Amino acid sequence: MAIGLSGHLDNLLGLASTAPDATTEDDNSISNWLSQPVIDWSVSDDLDEDEPWPSVLDVFAGQPEANPPGLVAEVMSLPNAHDLVHPLLSVLSSSHTNDQIYGELVDLLGFDQIDLASSVLNQRRVVVKELVQLGESGDKPAASTSKPDTPSSKPDSDLSSQAARKRLERQLKENASRPLTTGVRPPTPEILPHVYTSSGSQGNILSQSGNKFLLPLGTTRDQNETYEEVIIPPAKPVPPKTAERLIPVPELDPLARGCFPGYSNLNRIQSIVYPTAYGTNENMLICAPTGAGKTDVAMLTILRVLDQHRSKSNPQAPIASTINRNEFKIIYVAPMKALASEIVRKFSKRLRWLSVSVRELTGDMQMTKAEIAETQIIVTTPEKWDVVTRKPTGEGEIASALKLLIIDEVHLLNEERGAVIETIVARTLRQVESSQSVIRILGLSATLPNYVDVAEFLSVSPKKGLFYFDSSFRPVPLEQHFLGIRGKPGSALSKKNLDHVTYEKVSELVAQGHQVMVFVHARKETVKAALNLRENAMLEGTLDGFSCETHPQWSLFRRDIGESRNKEMKQLFDSGFGIHHAGMLRTDRNMMERMFEARAIKVLCCTATLAWGVNLPAHAVVIKGTQVYDSGKGKFGDLSVLDVLQVFGRAGRPGMETSGEGYICTTEDKLNHYLERVTSQSRFQGGLIDSLNAEIALGTVANANDASQWLRWTYLFVRMKKNPMYYGMVWDTVSDDPHLVSKRSALVDFSAQKLANTGMITIDPHTKAYTITDLGRIAAKYYIRHASIEKFEPVFKPIMSEADVLHMLSLSTEFEQVQLRESEMEELEGILELDVIHCDIKARGIQDKKAGDKDEADKGGKGRGGDKDGKGKGKVITSSEAKVNILLQAHISNHYLEDFALISDSAYCAQNGGRIIRALLEIALSRKWAGVSGALMRMSKAIEKRLWPFEHPLKQFNLKREALHNIETWADDWPVDQLATLSAKDLGDLIHLNEQNGFAVLNAAKQFPTAKITYDLRPLAHDVLQVTIHLYRSFSWNAKTHGTSEPFWLWIETNDGKFILQLSHLSFKASSEDMDVEFLIPIPNGNAPPSVTIRFLSDRWLSAEDELEVPLTSLLMPAPFDSHTPLLDLPFLSPSVLRNTQAEALFASRIRTLNAIQSQTFWSLVHTRLHSLLCAPVGNGKSMMAQLIIWSTVLQLSEAFVLIVVARKDAASELISDLQMFGGPTGVTVDISDGPHVLKRYRGKVIRVVTAANLRVRMTAINPRTSINYIDLVICDQLENLDAQYELGVSLLRHAVQSSPTRFIGFSSSLSDPVDLGAWLGATVTGLHSFRPSDRDHSLAVCVKTFTIPQSAALFKAMAKPAYTAIQTAEGSEPAIVFVPSRGQCLSIARDLITQCTLQTTKTSAFLPPTMSEIILEDYLARFQDRFHVEFASKGVGFFHSGLKRSDRILTLQMYAEGIIRVLIVPRESCWSLPVRSSVVVVMGTQYLHITSVGDTESRQLRDYSLTELVHMQGRAVQHSGRGQFHLFCQAESKDSFLRFLNKGLPLESQLLNSPLLQSWYDGCRKSGSIGDKQAAVDALSFTYLFLRISSNPVYYDCKARSRNVDLSKLVDRLEAEYIANSGSIDQ
Repeated sequence: MAIGLSGHLDNLLGLASTAPDATTEDDNSISNWLSQPVIDWSVSDDLDEDEPWPSVLDVFAGQPEANPPGLVAEVMSLPNAHDLVHPLLSVLSSSHTNDQIYGELVDLLGFDQIDLASSVLNQRRVVVKELVQLGESGDKPAASTSKPDTPSSKPDSDLSSQAARKRLERQLKENASRPLTTGVRPPTPEILPHVYTSSGSQGNILSQSGNKFLLPLGTTRDQNETYEEVIIPPAKPVPPKTAERLIPVPELDPLARGCFPGYSNLNRIQSIVYPTAYGTNENMLICAPTGAGKTDVAMLTILRVLDQHRSKSNPQAPIASTINRNEFKIIYVAPMKALASEIVRKFSKRLRWLSVSVRELTGDMQMTKAEIAETQIIVTTPEKWDVVTRKPTGEGEIASALKLLIIDEVHLLNEERGAVIETIVARTLRQVESSQSVIRILGLSATLPNYVDVAEFLSVSPKKGLFYFDSSFRPVPLEQHFLGIRGKPGSALSKKNLDHVTYEKVSELVAQGHQVMVFVHARKETVKAALNLRENAMLEGTLDGFSCETHPQWSLFRRDIGESRNKEMKQLFDSGFGIHHAGMLRTDRNMMERMFEARAIKVLCCTATLAWGVNLPAHAVVIKGTQVYDSGKGKFGDLSVLDVLQVFGRAGRPGMETSGEGYICTTEDKLNHYLERVTSQSRFQGGLIDSLNAEIALGTVANANDASQWLRWTYLFVRMKKNPMYYGMVWDTVSDDPHLVSKRSALVDFSAQKLANTGMITIDPHTKAYTITDLGRIAAKYYIRHASIEKFEPVFKPIMSEADVLHMLSLSTEFEQVQLRESEMEELEGILELDVIHCDIKARGIQDKKAGDKDEADKGGKGRGGDKDGKGKGKVITSSEAKVNILLQAHISNHYLEDFALISDSAYCAQNGGRIIRALLEIALSRKWAGVSGALMRMSKAIEKRLWPFEHPLKQFNLKREALHNIETWADDWPVDQLATLSAKDLGDLIHLNEQNGFAVLNAAKQFPTAKITYDLRPLAHDVLQVTIHLYRSFSWNAKTHGTSEPFWLWIETNDGKFILQLSHLSFKASSEDMDVEFLIPIPNGNAPPSVTIRFLSDRWLSAEDELEVPLTSLLMPAPFDSHTPLLDLPFLSPSVLRNTQAEALFASRIRTLNAIQSQTFWSLVHTRLHSLLCAPVGNGKSMMAQLIIWSTVLQLSEAFVLIVVARKDAASELISDLQMFGGPTGVTVDISDGPHVLKRYRGKVIRVVTAANLRVRMTAINPRTSINYIDLVICDQLENLDAQYELGVSLLRHAVQSSPTRFIGFSSSLSDPVDLGAWLGATVTGLHSFRPSDRDHSLAVCVKTFTIPQSAALFKAMAKPAYTAIQTAEGSEPAIVFVPSRGQCLSIARDLITQCTLQTTKTSAFLPPTMSEIILEDYLARFQDRFHVEFASKGVGFFHSGLKRSDRILTLQMYAEGIIRVLIVPRESCWSLPVRSSVVVVMGTQYLHITSVGDTESRQLRDYSLTELVHMQGRAVQHSGRGQFHLFCQAESKDSFLRFLNKGLPLESQLLNSPLLQSWYDGCRKSGSIGDKQAAVDALSFTYLFLRISSNPVYYDCKARSRNVDLSKLVDRLEAEYIANSGSIDQ
C-alpha cells in the first residue's frame, strides 16, 4: 500500500513504526553508527545550485518533496545491497559527466541492471537525498502505514539538532529490521537461445559509455615495482545442452560433405550453427574466439548459396555441373590483405571440385569484365569493397548479383576502419530495401561484449541468427596477462622496465618448458629484442635454459642455418633464439618456422606478419610494446585490438597442450585501454559527410528523407539509441523520439549543407532534393574527402605549372597524418640539397636557416626545375606539406631513403598521391581547363612511372641500364619518332653500343605510342564549325607492352591554351590503324579566333603527346540566313477549301480544321503548280499536308502518276498504310516499289512510294539521256535525311524530267538555311516556306541536362535518377518514352529506372498503375513469347526494337496504349520505326558505339547521334493535345551545339562529294557514253544539291571562294582521273 506525504515524513523523521516490536532504541547500534567515519554528503557542482536542497528540518517544517516509490527499494533488493549505499552516494555526488556516472553505476549494479542504472541516473537528485537519509545501513525503505493514535505519529515539537539526530538514529535502526525484498519481481531479461557463456549472463555485457565491460570472475590485479599485472583466468567450459551433439560429416548432403574433406565431424560451434547457417537464409552474427572454426561457418553459408543456385532437374548429374555459376556472387570481406590471401587459398582448395572460382580483390588490383563473370567468390577488404560498390559499373556490377556478404572481424567497428564497415553494410541493406533483393549478411567476430547491438546493426534476428560463444569455446583455454609497465611512456626508464619485464616473463615460461613467441612491431626490433633477451639471460646466468643443443636434430638444423647469409639468425640460433619478419628471405623464414615447429628454438622474436600469415602456434605469446607506426597516420599509434586478438590466437597448441598464455606488455597509461576498450561506439560520424556524398553519387540517396532513412541502417543509429549522451543528446531525446528522427535530420542537414557549401552537391531549397555535381561525383569515385576539396579550391586555377600542381597536391587532408619528426629533419634537408627536387617547393613550411643553425648548403646540387644556385641551401622544413612535397619529388626521382619512417611515409604519399592527382585531373577536365589538365596528366604519369616529364621517354621501357644511360648521353635531343626511323646498326652507333642494343632501342622507339594528326574544317552554319580529326596510329603494336588497348585524350583548346572547347577519351586497339573524330566548336557571330589547337595526350605514357595548330584566320563561314517565313495569325481552314467533294469526304473523318502552318501554306501548295519546299517543325502536320496535295492532284486528273520518295523503308511502310486506306474507295492504285519497276507507268491513277536507295538504283541504271514525261508530282519527304543516295537519285530524276511539267514538292524539318534546297527542287521565293523550330502549334518544353562522365555504363547510372525525375513530370499516369543508345543497354537502364522508382515510392510494382487488375495483367503477361518481358512489364516497363518478336512488339504497344506500360525504352536505331508518341520523351545520352568489320578486324568508334535523329526523337514528344516535354541528356560540350540546331534549325549539306556513289555513277556514265566530255559532266552535276552548296559553303567542300564553275571543273577533273585510274587497273 502506498504511503501518503505525512507517512513519508514520519518515515524520514523516524516517527513511524514498521514492525510491532520496534519500540526501543539500541545503544550499541547508535555507538556503532557514531564510530563510522564522517562522509561528505555534499553534492557536486554540476547539480542545480539554484534549487534549494531540503534538510531533515526543512522536511519537518512542511516543505513537500517528490520521491518515486520503489526506486531505491529496487536498488536495495539487489544482492549485497548493504555494501552499495556508500559507493552509490560517492558516484552520484561526484562531478563526473552523466556518461561516466552511468558507466560506473552499471559497474556497481551489474550489467543485467542497465535499465535500473538509467532510472537512477534520471532521478539522481531524489535518490541521493533518500540514500543520505538511509545512511550506511544498507537497508531499503519499506511502505508503512502511520498510526495517528501512537505518539510516533504526532509531530515532535523539539526542533533542536540533538533531537533531530536522535530521530534519525532511531529511524536507521528501524530500517535495519525491515525485510530485504519488496516482494515485487523485477522484469525478466530476454533469454536468447544461442548465447553460450560460462557466466550465464546474457545481453550487452558492456557499459553504455562503452568504456568498461565486466571482467570475468577470478580476475586478479598484482602490483609490482616495475609493472602492474592483471591476470584473466581461462573461462570455464559451458556444459552442452540436452539436445546438443556433434554433427558427423557423413550425415551431410553430398554438396556439403565434399567441402569438408578430412573432417570426421563438425566441431561444437559449427554443429550448433549448422541448422541456421546451411538450412536458412537468416542473417547471422557469429561471435566466437579466434581459432574456434568461424571460417568453416562461413563455408556453410557459401554452400547454402551454391545449393540454392543448383539445377535439380537431373539428380544423377555431377554436382559441379548443376551449379548455375552466373546467377550469384559471394563477397568475403577480410580485414587485411594477408588474411584475404589465406582465405582465397583455403576456399579455392576446398571448392575446386565444384569448379567454383575464388579471387582476391585488394589494394590497387582490378578485375576485368571477363574475370568478374567467371568468378563466384571474391575476397576483398572493407576499403576496397567500399570503392567497388561506389562504382556503378565494371567491378561495381558485382553488387547487383550479390547473394551473400561475409564480414570477417566485424568487431573492427570500434576502430577508425569501422566507419567503412558501417558504410558497406548500410549500402547493402539499402540495396536490399530498394531492390527487394535477397542478400544474406554473415558477421564473424571475436567475443565482443555488445553483441546484441552489432546484431541489430547487421539486421540479425537475436533469437534466430545471433550466436555468441565466450572464450570457453577456445580450442585451447587461454590465460591472459595484461602488464602495465611503469615509467613515462617513451622514456628510458619505461623502455628499460619493458625489456626487464619481457625477459622476466619469457624466462619463467622457458623455465617451465614452454616455447614463447615474442611479437614486436618493426623488423629491426626482432633482432634487438632477441639480443636483449639473450643479454639479460647471460647476466642472470640462465642462458643455458634457453639452449636447445639437446634436441636430437639440433646438429642438422645447425648445419642448415650455417648455409644462411643472415648473420644475426646464425648468431642467435646457438642460444635457442630465432627471428622472423617479412624482410627476410623466404628460405630463411621457412627455416625458422620449421625449427620452431620442431621445438629446436625456444624463443622466436617476430613481427605480426607471422600471426597473420602462418599457422605456427606456441604455448605462450608475448606482445612487447603496443606502439606501432601507422603509415596511414604518419605517426605511432596503439596496436589494434584486431592484432592483439590475432596474436593471442597463436597461444596454445591445439591437440598438444591443454592451455595457453597470452601476455601483452604496454605502458601503464594504456593498461585500461586494452582491458576495457572494446567494440562499443560508432566511428561513423567522423566520416558521415563523405559517406553521404558517396551515396548521393551512387544514386541511393536522392533527398533529405532518403539520407535519414539510410542512417537507420548504420551502427551509429543503433548506438545513438543506446547511449544518446555520447552523441550529444540528452536522455529524454530517446524517450521523446524513439527513432531519433530529429537527430538524424540534424546530422543529414549539417552534412548535406557542408557538401553544398563545398560545391559537391546542390540542394533544392523546396524539396530538399540532392543532385550530385561533377566535383562530388569525382570525389566519391576517387575516395577524396570533402575537407581536401575545400583545401584545393582556393589554389586550383586554369593555368598551373607542375610545381603548382605538387603544391596543391601536398595540401590534401589525406596527408595530414604525415607528421614532421625531428629525427628525420637532417635527411629531408639533405634531399633539398640533392639533384632530386626539380620543382620549386611553394609550401610555407620551408624557411631560411637562421644564424647559428647548422648549414651545409654548400653540398647542394642543381636540378632542372628548382633553385639553379643550389636549391635547399640553408633551408629549414617546418610543415608537413613541405615534407609531402619533398617525398613526392624524391619518389619520382627514385631517391633512396634511409629512415624507416620516411620510407613508409614516402610509400603512403606515392600511393595516395597517384589517386588524388587523378581526381584533380578529372576535375580539371570537367571544368574544361586545358593548361592545368596537361600539367596534372604529366604529373600523374610521373608519380606512376617514377619518371620526370623532362627525362627521356624510352626510360619507360625495360631497356638495359647501359643503353638508357647512353641514350641520355648521346641521343637525349633526338625525338623518339626520329629514332624509330634509323636502322638498328645506325642506332647502335648513335648510342655507342652494338647493333643488338640498337635493335632493342629501335623496337622500343617503334612501340612508343604516337599518332599522326590531320584535320578537315566543315562549317555547318555561320556560327558552328565542325572539325573532323583524322588520327593514324604511328607505332607498332605489342601485346606485352600495350595490352589490349592504348587509351589517350584528344581535345581542341583555345589559342591561349586556357580552355578546352571539345574533348574525347579514346583508345587505340591492336586492330585499329586509324580513326576519325568529329568535334563541333562555336564561332560566335561568325567571327573565328586566330587559331585553335588540337592536342593528343597518352593516358599512360609520359611525353607521348602531340599538338597541331589549326589556323582560322582565312576561314570563310557561310552567310547567316534570317529570312524564315513568319507564322501568321490566320483563321484555321476547314477541309472544304479542297474544293473537291470526294477529297473532302476522304479527310472529313481525319481532320476538322487545318493547323496554323497548314492553313498558311495551303493555297500555295494545293492550288498552284509551283515547285515548293515546306520546312516546319516535327509533328506539325507535314505528312498530312503531303496527303492533301497528293489526293487533290490525283482526284483532279483522269490519269495521274504521283511518286513519293522517302528516306527510310520504315517510313515508306507507315506512309503506304495510310494511303491504301483511301486507295480502294477512289480506285487509285497505291503501291510500294523496291524493284526495277519504280518508274514503270500504269494506265489510270497511281501513287507509288519508293525509298531513296531504290530510286537511286533505278535512275543510275537508265540512260541519262532518257526523258521521263509522265510523272505529274514528285513528293520528296524527309529531306532533312538527305544523303548521297537520296541526292543522286532525285538529281538524276530532275535531269530526266527537265523537259516535262513534273512538279516537285519537298518536305523537311526546320532548316537553318533552306534556300539552296529549295532552289535544287526549283522552288522560287513564293514556293519556299521555311518555319522556325519554335513555330509549332503545340507546346513543347525542351530541357537539356549535361554530364561530363565519358560514355560508359557509369554515365547511364548517373542519368538514371534525373531520367526518373523527368518521367515523373508527366501529368497523371501519362506514359514516357526513353531513348537509349543501343539494345544492349535497354535492360540495365530499365533496372536502374525501376530501382529509382522503388527508392522514391517504396512500391514494389514500380511504374505499374496502382489500379491495375492482377487478372488483366496476368493475361497480358502470359501472351509474351520471350519471357524476359514479364519481369519488366509487371513493373510497367516495356521495350520496342526490331530485335524483338513482332508479336511481342505489338503486345508491348497495346499495353503502352492502354497505360499498363508507362515507360517504353527504345534504342536509337528504332526511333524511326516507333509509331507512338508520349507527353514525356527522355534521350539518355547522345553517343553510341559504331562497330565496323573489315574481314576479321573489328573497329569500334564512339559517334554522336545525328541531328536528324535527335529532331525525330523530339517529334515523339509533340502532342496534339496537351503539353509535351523533351529531356535531352548529353555531354556538356555538346549542349550549345545541340540547342543551337534544335532552336534554329538543322544544317543540311551535300554528302555526295565524299561518297563512292558519285564516282561509281560517273564511271558508269563514261562507260555507257552518256557523258562524253567535261561539259556534259558539269551539266549533269548542275542538277545536284552539291552544285548549289559549293558556292554557298565552299570551305565545307574544300573549295576556295571562287566561281562555282571552276570548282565543278576541278571536281570533274578529279572524277575523270579516278575513272582513268580504275579503267587502267581493270585492263591490267
